[in-house]
Amino acid sequence: MLRPWAAHWVTAVLLCRAVAQYSSDQCSWRGSGLSHESHRRDVEQVYLRCSQGSLEWLYPTGAIFVNLRPNTEPSSGHTAALHACIKPYTHSQGSHVYLEHDGDLRMLLAEKDQALGTVHCFSPAEGALFVEAVPQADISRRITAFQYELVSSQGPGAHLFPYMHPGLVTCKPCSDEDVLMAVCTSDFAGSGIFRGAPSGATDHSPAVVTLSRLFRQKTRVFAWGGARGRGWSGRINVPAQCSVQPVGDEYLLTGSVHFGDAWLGCAPRYKDFQKLYLTAQKTGRNPCEIDTD
Repeated sequence: MLRPWAAHWVTAVLLCRAVAQYSSDQCSWRGSGLSHESHRRDVEQVYLRCSQGSLEWLYPTGAIFVNLRPNTEPSSGHTAALHACIKPYTHSQGSHVYLEHDGDLRMLLAEKDQALGTVHCFSPAEGALFVEAVPQADISRRITAFQYELVSSQGPGAHLFPYMHPGLVTCKPCSDEDVLMAVCTSDFAGSGIFRGAPSGATDHSPAVVTLSRLFRQKTRVFAWGGARGRGWSGRINVPAQCSVQPVGDEYLLTGSVHFGDAWLGCAPRYKDFQKLYLTAQKTGRNPCEIDTD
């Protein structure tokens, strides 16, 4: 519901969209509220055109409108599958973050909650980011800062990222097609065992894993410990609904990386994956080739 005192801001947003300027770095933006004239009711436009990046607003005053879009021209179906996720830095303060849609503002992240550093995701259909400074007598130490990612809500294991659909995470097995695709397209894929189970204290917890094989990793979430003969080691966030057995069966471990943390995706027993992969190889259904031995 649009608050009466916010109507001036929304009107300003609608008026200034046509004259907005792109930021020099289309992945990240850094600006200062000191350049904003306090008597003017305008809203600075920020355009970010990457799959991930960051925003840093020093001495926030007034408001900024943040447009998040991919750096390609996706099909309409792919656009609908994308969600935007933001993670505030724990030192972030000085602003509230809203979603603006057709003139209505809905709170996404209050200033007092930003120190928790919790991820918040939303669909582009819900609106765009509207960041409004909280009036302060002293803005000298206020910085609003967060990271963002554009995340697909479809694909193998996407349903296990808890911030995409809060409260709807289900630990259902991936289909054979999902498993074959996951080993080829996930941010990481390997085989290994769980050495430590999640604590279960929250809706998700990191589990300690050791990998004997590492087929791929886009970022270095797993470190090599070969000198001790233990392969690659690291932590994978596992939803509380998914039970894992420490030092048990070997699993194919796939998943995604968000804000530097690994999240579990498809994870069948490795011996079952080997059978599936060899069968698909014989029939030409493998989307990619890996060494399963």
